[in-house]
Amino acid sequence: MIQISLTINGEPLSASVDPRMSLVDFLREKLSLTGTHVGCEHGVCGACTIHIDGVSARSCIALAAACDGRDIRTIEGFDCDERMSAIRAEFSAEHALQCGYCTPGMLMTAYDVTTRFEKLDEAGIRREMSGNLCRCTGYQGIVRAVQNVFAAEAKE
Repeated sequence: MIQISLTINGEPLSASVDPRMSLVDFLREKLSLTGTHVGCEHGVCGACTIHIDGVSARSCIALAAACDGRDIRTIEGFDCDERMSAIRAEFSAEHALQCGYCTPGMLMTAYDVTTRFEKLDEAGIRREMSGNLCRCTGYQGIVRAVQNVFAAEAKE
């Protein structure tokens, strides 16, 4: 076991972790932050997407020990975030979720995309969201939701 110190959703935390424990397992099993889902465990599906130091990352291929000193934000850390509230509202309005398994990762990536870019066309949104897989929706609602967030921000 090794000792790590990091910030999770704005709260400083120290913990002992097995050097081989993935960040997603640490978040889910040790901290009960179960909004981050485990999918492929190979960094391909995006269900485990979180933000590390403000950048989208796959928590299934990140080691908890490697995150010592880092700032981690999970879907639970966005409860009072205005941008995330707008994204969630658009996902709901556009029926951009069905079973919900991919939804936390999709929301995290949509947040990243709408933060990094001022505007994207449909092809750009599809490209940026392509690292997140969904087996239920067909992606049209997801793309429309992100388009709506960009449109709303352009009006402000």
